[in-house]
Amino acid sequence: MTNVGAALPRHALEEKLYKEYLPDYIGGGLNAVRPYFGTMWFQSNWGYEESKHSLVLMEYLMRSKKRTPEQMFDLQQKTFAKRWTTPFQSCRQMTIYGCFQEMATFFIYCRQREVAKERENDHCLWQIYDFIGRDEIAHTRFYQGVVKVLLGEDRDGTIKDIAHVAKNFRMPGEDLIEDYDSRINVMREMGDIDRNMFLQKVYFPVLKQLGVTRAELVRVSRAARAEPETAVA
Repeated sequence: MTNVGAALPRHALEEKLYKEYLPDYIGGGLNAVRPYFGTMWFQSNWGYEESKHSLVLMEYLMRSKKRTPEQMFDLQQKTFAKRWTTPFQSCRQMTIYGCFQEMATFFIYCRQREVAKERENDHCLWQIYDFIGRDEIAHTRFYQGVVKVLLGEDRDGTIKDIAHVAKNFRMPGEDLIEDYDSRINVMREMGDIDRNMFLQKVYFPVLKQLGVTRAELVRVSRAARAEPETAVA
């Protein structure tokens, strides 16, 4: 059984770790949306807001004496030894990825916010997660708005990309945080997200917001699988 008191700062630390890759996130994101002024501007502003999340989590960990400055410095040095790369190539696929990823992050902060307040009476961390969560859902809504525009321009092509991104979706930490797989059980107990939770709380709600039905996904996916056979024939 997970010790919630010990797991709460660990979760804050892991969220801080995710934010340490901001240079990679921003650089990869800007390159993906470089031809489009609006999304490029948003990506720059997104990086600024995420950097504030990183700073407040670091301040919480040190001021609450849960981590020392030396520990945080060592952690940063280990973190910088790895590099995050964009999981998808096209601007449209990365926009869809951002939509899912931000919604997943929002859900995680909502769950952790309640754990901090109701199970540990840590009002400070509750407030931090509450403020960060507001940014995350705002980011989600922006991405959803862009995806709706993309659906209007090329519905079947965008739905095909939605299916592809969802099938291959991975949270950034899966490739960056050490022993990530061994933490899945802890994540479940602490209210974080696994594949089943992703489908229930992220994937299907996002599809509903976008106005995309599962029937459409099935139809477009079948058509995509049939394309090579048609070409050969």
